[in-house]
Amino acid sequence: MALAGVRVLELAGLAPAPFCGMILADFGAKVLRVDKTKSSTIDTMGRGKKSIALNLKSQEGVGLFKKLCKNSDVLIEPFRQGVMENLGLGPEVLLKENPRLIYARLTGYGQSGKYAKSAGHDINYVSLTGLLSKLGRKDENPTAPLNLLADFGGGGLMCALGIVLSLYERTKSGRGQVIDASMVEGAAYLASFVWKSEKLGLWSRPRGENLLDGGSPFYSTYMTSDGKYMAVGALEPQFYVQLLKGLELSTSDVPHQLSFSDWPEMRKIFEEKFREKSQSEWCQIFDGIDACVTPVLSFDDITMHGHNKERESFMSNNEGEISPRPAPVLSRTPANPSPNRDPLVGEHTDEVLTEYGFSRQEISDLKAAAVIECHSPKANL
Repeated sequence: MALAGVRVLELAGLAPAPFCGMILADFGAKVLRVDKTKSSTIDTMGRGKKSIALNLKSQEGVGLFKKLCKNSDVLIEPFRQGVMENLGLGPEVLLKENPRLIYARLTGYGQSGKYAKSAGHDINYVSLTGLLSKLGRKDENPTAPLNLLADFGGGGLMCALGIVLSLYERTKSGRGQVIDASMVEGAAYLASFVWKSEKLGLWSRPRGENLLDGGSPFYSTYMTSDGKYMAVGALEPQFYVQLLKGLELSTSDVPHQLSFSDWPEMRKIFEEKFREKSQSEWCQIFDGIDACVTPVLSFDDITMHGHNKERESFMSNNEGEISPRPAPVLSRTPANPSPNRDPLVGEHTDEVLTEYGFSRQEISDLKAAAVIECHSPKANL
């Protein structure tokens, strides 16, 4: 796999950092999640990782963590600015001991600035980018799109990109570096098209009245007769013509495509037409037509859709849990995601420390001093 041989330490966190670690693990990196002792985890993105439970509030725990860092390529840390420095584990310390270490700092607001030490969530980060002001229906409050933009797109994914870039640069310089991955700035960067296309007039109208924000009737969703939905993205004239054909409408039946003032009338016509048939009936009509019309699939439907089945776009682990396969697909070194369940907190403490050269006595002493914890899964009888 593409990242085979890369050793990653991931300090346990929520959402963005675990996703970043899972991406690296899916593509072959050896990812060790460092959990807190006397804790449980709600990390649902532990695929392919191992877990060690370590007390970083103890001097021994800090020393042990430094030893792990000396033998690692990447560290992913998800804490607010200053937390690692207070533990004596800031980049100036760890990079001195391991100059090849890639120290990835993934936070909401970044390592500097007015909000650097402030708490926040995806909705707060997206609000600072200007994006949230453009998301939502006409005459309604701005609407956050789940917690995908900042947490996972601008955060976890951008951080993984930074790590891969740093690993590549290290092949030339032989040196590690610090990555300041801000979810605010990552989400803003994802939205570069929005910023750089403003002069085209795509976003010149109020929220919910533009071409791509739900304002146009030919870029929207419609309920079908069975209470399901179809997604319509017939922007270009050639696709719009095919949309009308599939709906059994002619250009004389609807207003001109780009007559903004007539969009409410056009939407009403489309709504009435889509309610005439079920989702499966509309799929039979549009699947063979380039009209950019597709079914809005529920999580229960995704694995049964023909396209997803042919590409094996979704996978299940050994406990039957379904999730998306890693993307993109590489021709020679594709991802090979683990089929195993996510690790328990401290499940691999013994195994990992033995691998790093600790003796049985040393491990026993660390347990007795409450520096580490070891939890083995209980057998199902």
